Amino acid sequence: MDEQNQSPVILALTGASGAQYALRLLQCLVQAKVPVYLMVSKAAQIVLSMETELKVPAKSAEMERFFTKQYNAESGQIRVFSQEQWTAPIASGSHQALSMVVCPCTTGTLAAIANGNSDNLLERAADVMLKEKRQLIMVVRETPFSHIHLENMLRLSQAGATIMPANPGFYQKPETLDDIIDFMVARILDHLKINHHLQSRWGE
Repeated sequence: MDEQNQSPVILALTGASGAQYALRLLQCLVQAKVPVYLMVSKAAQIVLSMETELKVPAKSAEMERFFTKQYNAESGQIRVFSQEQWTAPIASGSHQALSMVVCPCTTGTLAAIANGNSDNLLERAADVMLKEKRQLIMVVRETPFSHIHLENMLRLSQAGATIMPANPGFYQKPETLDDIIDFMVARILDHLKINHHLQSRWGE
């Protein structure tokens, strides 16, 4: 996989509900020939087993092979890193990824990133994106939001992150669950400036 023509996108899955958003986003990134640096938290692995029929392996190397086969990705297009893999490229600002998406994002992860904890690779990677003034998209999935959640979102927004709660619209009259999922994924892809044909645009 030639990564020189396309900056990798970091995709991090946490334990919030909404694993389908992340899986569809991963599929679209692969189809767009975008290299993906993937992280899946232990809680996210549990949610994947609850919300989907996929049997995703726990170990990084096996997970990498699984998703490469699942989405027919090119060899090396998907790279999976564990939460403790501190030697991963995304732990440093010298890596080439210009965008990171946390999808779905728990309010716990939101709080950790907002406070610069960097206790694991996911949090460190997000911290790197902020300090390097690169794109960080937080697809927060919770309802209702507490005062603390809102303060953390405001803090991250002020630091340069994009707060994009998983709030799909219905003006396009979705007929299936996939239509609802695609609404959110389309908005994420728009912000990543990646072309897609998931839905028609407003006014078209």
